[in-house]
Amino acid sequence: MEIKILGVGCSKCDKLEKNLNKALEDLKLDATIEKVADLKEIVAYGVMNPPALVIDDEVKTVGKVPKVKEIKKYFS
Repeated sequence: MEIKILGVGCSKCDKLEKNLNKALEDLKLDATIEKVADLKEIVAYGVMNPPALVIDDEVKTVGKVPKVKEIKKYFS
């Protein structure tokens, strides 16, 4: 499973990473999270309003910080 957080390191990006880690921990999933700050790569995903969550090359959220409960739904 490939997970990416697209963003330039803002507080929303940090909160997204925290919520993602909590969801993975609750679900007992082991995954590597890659933080992508390169604007060209972010735009290549069609994201203009970070942060964004990408799971297995599919953009799940853009421009918001989903709650832990919402993130868990992406793995079921």
